[in-house]
Amino acid sequence: MDSTTAARRRINAIHSHLVTSSRSSPLLLSSNPTAGEFCLDNGYSVVLPEKLSTGKWNVYRSARSPFKLVSRFPDHPDIATLHDNFEHAVHDFRDYKYLGTRVRVDGTVGDYKWMTYGEVGTARTALGSGLVHHGITTGSSVGIFFINRPEWLIVDQACASYSYVSVPLYDTLGPDAVKFIVNHANVQAIFCVAETLNSLLSGLSEMPSVRLVVVVGGLNESLPSLPPSAGVKVVSYSVLLNQGRSNPQPFSPPKPDDVATLCYTSGTTGTPKGVVLTHANLIANVAGSSFSVKFFSSDIYISYLPLAHIYERANQILAVYFGVAVGFYQGDNMKLLDDLAALRPTVFSSVPRLYNRIYDGITNAVKTSGGLKERLFHAAYNAKKQALLNGKSASPIWDRLVFNKIKDRLGGRVRFMTSGASPLSPEVLEFLKICFGGRVSEGYGMTETSCVISGMDEGDNLTGHVGSPNPACEVKLVDVPEMNYTSADEPHPRGEICVRGPIIFRGYYKDEVQTREVIDEDGWLHTGDIGLWLPGGRLKIIDRKKNIFKLAQGEYIAPEKIENVYAKCRFVGQCFIYGDSFNSSLVAVVSVDPDVLKSWAASEGIKGDLRELCNNPRVKAAVLSDMDAVGRESQLRGFEFAKAVTLVLEPFTLENGLLTPTFKIKRPQAKEYFAEAITNMYKELAASDPTANKAL
Repeated sequence: MDSTTAARRRINAIHSHLVTSSRSSPLLLSSNPTAGEFCLDNGYSVVLPEKLSTGKWNVYRSARSPFKLVSRFPDHPDIATLHDNFEHAVHDFRDYKYLGTRVRVDGTVGDYKWMTYGEVGTARTALGSGLVHHGITTGSSVGIFFINRPEWLIVDQACASYSYVSVPLYDTLGPDAVKFIVNHANVQAIFCVAETLNSLLSGLSEMPSVRLVVVVGGLNESLPSLPPSAGVKVVSYSVLLNQGRSNPQPFSPPKPDDVATLCYTSGTTGTPKGVVLTHANLIANVAGSSFSVKFFSSDIYISYLPLAHIYERANQILAVYFGVAVGFYQGDNMKLLDDLAALRPTVFSSVPRLYNRIYDGITNAVKTSGGLKERLFHAAYNAKKQALLNGKSASPIWDRLVFNKIKDRLGGRVRFMTSGASPLSPEVLEFLKICFGGRVSEGYGMTETSCVISGMDEGDNLTGHVGSPNPACEVKLVDVPEMNYTSADEPHPRGEICVRGPIIFRGYYKDEVQTREVIDEDGWLHTGDIGLWLPGGRLKIIDRKKNIFKLAQGEYIAPEKIENVYAKCRFVGQCFIYGDSFNSSLVAVVSVDPDVLKSWAASEGIKGDLRELCNNPRVKAAVLSDMDAVGRESQLRGFEFAKAVTLVLEPFTLENGLLTPTFKIKRPQAKEYFAEAITNMYKELAASDPTANKAL
């Protein structure tokens, strides 16, 4: 029997061991009871053998498409590129609202004004024609250097239709990183706003590839004209549109395997890495996501998460496919609630950092309201929670009495919330479901996988996980023996999350070495995240491999896991955990929550301003005690507890160099920034117990 016949027979055997669940079942797939030894009990995922020649069943796929990884939209298999996707939207949703903004030309703020899909399609053609008119050739890189606004997406659509490669330039990366990306990606045209023009022009001599700078929102008369020797033209966005209208050019549609974008990820160390994503990558990811995430042309989405990041980028591709209206925030996070009230979106995507703030704000307001209001909230909350657990609808009286006021904070119409970028605690996810009354879905992904790797399935009421694999990829866990994570672990298999499929990026731009470090010879992308499989084929992220270090006694530490635990402590705004192989215990630097600290100190009769409170030994002891309690609750191991803490008022931010643009701690920079505090904490530990901090 040849190997092909054997392989086919094995696949057929797997087929026969699975049956599609009835519509009433919350699980998508169940095992065939006649399948004997191969019965599978994974409802949201299907387990398959990694290699047909071996007996190891360790590859998980979505039960929605178990035998073929999705690469196109099932309803529109003709959509193969971002250009195709937008053309489909212009054709099907021509007169529907697409891009809305409150910001007027003169900078004032009013009601949302909208461009339709048809109008954006016309602007896209004019813009692309303008770039061709200026001699920007097919395949060139085009930089986008401003925050979310309608022009961002119009430029991106023009790049797709005229086969340019869009390169987001983070406005938070600073001038050195922008210069690096422009040179590394050989960017030929840059779209910027008037406010960043001067800083951009001052560095142009060190960015020789740039030939055209387009200024959005600037008046053409006030734009500087550079000498011909500079080889760079500066034009306003409106002039470029007019030039394109006067010199219309046919589309240069890309092929699926053409590069759509270079997304630079800041990383926590070193220079930014350019993630090469093709049209096929992005379409596959969004097509896979569309199996469980359904938008409608009546939906309204608010765009405020950075378009330079893949999370918002993928959301926008999905919005176009379904003909969703996208309203932009006015550019100031402090005014986001005002924008939400004006736009009243139906879909809200965010990150745990903001959801945690919403949770804290509401729970604190409930506590301070006291008396009848507090009792009413808890009665409503518990009644709705019980109804959800039983799969029933709660009485509408609770929404009228309590929750409608809370829903109004996000405009009152949100029916679907998504969370990504970092773990959302189960308590907060449950809270959002109950208070806002819609579907709340947590997902997991990364730039290198074109966004979504896994997401929570509709109807799944279990929290504390990131769902089943995107139908466009397959996932396996690989043993990490040095951290004691293996596929044989009980009760759940554990290991490093590896991903394969049409969503995997082509590689890091001009960096074969780093590409080979993350993609193995079988095409598996090694994410650096540690996961486990929960029953039902749900993935749970439990740790991080990349930032592990050893303590003096040889124990491995994953600091991000511990920081996520301590983030639940009421005093902790942000937390940086430090340890090394010269010391046997961990220390923590905590950026305090000033409001919590002030009110606690007042209740304890401790006087002083916030800076004095941070240095007060009694306050430090109380914070460390609270951290210990949270650590015990989360079952940290003994060596994972911080033994000393330094309290600081200053938050970790992009501006002080302690956070990446995706809000991850830059560990080497934090170590240097807090070097004196770290040294002092270890000195204190050594003084209090000379044996406590040495290797045994």
